[in-house]
Amino acid sequence: MTDRSRSPAVAGRFYPGDPESLRATVQELTGNAAAEKKKVLAAVSPHAGYVYSGAVAGETLGGIEIPETVILLGPNHTGKGVPVGLSTIPWQMPMGEVPVDHDFIEALLAETGYIETDELAHQYEHSLEVQVPFLQMGQPNLSIVPISISHVSYQLLDEIGLALAETIKRSGRDVLLVASSDMTHYEPREAAEKKDHYVLKKLADMDPNMLYRSVTGHQISMCGIMPVTVALITALELGATKTEVIRYTDSGETTGDTSQVVGYAGVLIS
Repeated sequence: MTDRSRSPAVAGRFYPGDPESLRATVQELTGNAAAEKKKVLAAVSPHAGYVYSGAVAGETLGGIEIPETVILLGPNHTGKGVPVGLSTIPWQMPMGEVPVDHDFIEALLAETGYIETDELAHQYEHSLEVQVPFLQMGQPNLSIVPISISHVSYQLLDEIGLALAETIKRSGRDVLLVASSDMTHYEPREAAEKKDHYVLKKLADMDPNMLYRSVTGHQISMCGIMPVTVALITALELGATKTEVIRYTDSGETTGDTSQVVGYAGVLIS
């Protein structure tokens, strides 16, 4: 479709830019994952630098079966691009180029007009990029469907989630959703933990509308509430019945500073 590709935005900062160092780091971070890989519909994974949240992402993504097609759903931190932007060019990564799944993308774009192709939303965005090395390690034939989501209405998220579910059903393939999100930002540990466990309880209740309203209504600074809501809507349409928290921690575990932490959670939806 194009000879362009997306260059890494945060290699060498959020994670090692050298292929061998990155491979070794990802292997180390997935070391605590369950030996028997689970088959799930969706996963929630954090997106800070690996030194902060890599262990949670590694344990979460390293413990599941990674199919050849993965839909990546992430927040738009940069404010650039369209509200719901889909990348359609290959992603250059330190461990090799990752193609997008063009067949799935064409089917998805035919299903809904709310998702637009847009590279600007992805050019400088880190939330999806940091997930890719974990997925590459778990699936050598990986192709991705990267979608960046800004702050939009629940109705729009519902439309996107239903369109994704319909496209997955029609594809007849195993497809994994990965929703990228950190939890509460820059609050004392006690306050952050209280808010984050409230959110995780709402996620476990599997009511996406209530989850969305709880986070936005209480102004909880969970940056990926939009992608997580979409992932839950889609997973429910595909028959999901439960969530499982793999690990919860915060940045204070690394920095030693618990006065201003960012929370990180790894959750599976199956």
